[in-house]
Amino acid sequence: MTIDAIPDRHDPVLRPIQVSDVDRIHEWASREEACRFQAWGPNTPEETAAFVTEAAATWVHPVGSRVVYAAETLADGVVGVGEITRCGSSCREIAYAVHVDLWGRGLGTQVARLLVSAAFADPSVERVQATCDPRNHASAAVLRHAGLIVEGTIRHSLRLRDGWRDSLMHSILRDEWDSRSAEPVGR
Repeated sequence: MTIDAIPDRHDPVLRPIQVSDVDRIHEWASREEACRFQAWGPNTPEETAAFVTEAAATWVHPVGSRVVYAAETLADGVVGVGEITRCGSSCREIAYAVHVDLWGRGLGTQVARLLVSAAFADPSVERVQATCDPRNHASAAVLRHAGLIVEGTIRHSLRLRDGWRDSLMHSILRDEWDSRSAEPVGR
């Protein structure tokens, strides 16, 4: 094992979300800044519990085409969540959220990369996509740093509290991911 292979205490890993994660997830799901560009939230404790219970069930009794992960680090425990949803036979969509107290540390990019890697672990997947609100510059930067490319704008794709939201569509194809993954670290 090389020194580069030893995970840092602050590097996230993905694991199946568990009902016991509810309190930590509610810490940010209840905050306005976490859901400003989303159709959900700020969550009540009951809404967060319902989300976590349903998300944990995707691992026990798979229903539909979605799996939800907890992202955790050795240093901070659960730092976020991520999900992969089937959007076609060869396409997956990723989504993520990071605890607001940990924003700006690169965790969102690391979680997005882990999700893309997990999606491409299925050899039938050719495309991974993600969307974000065009006003959410931080999320667009996360996706760009994770290797996804902006394809365009989907107009009025989601209804928010303050009206309709457009979505920036991002994607990465398997050959792009494979060539990016083959690059030396630091590029």
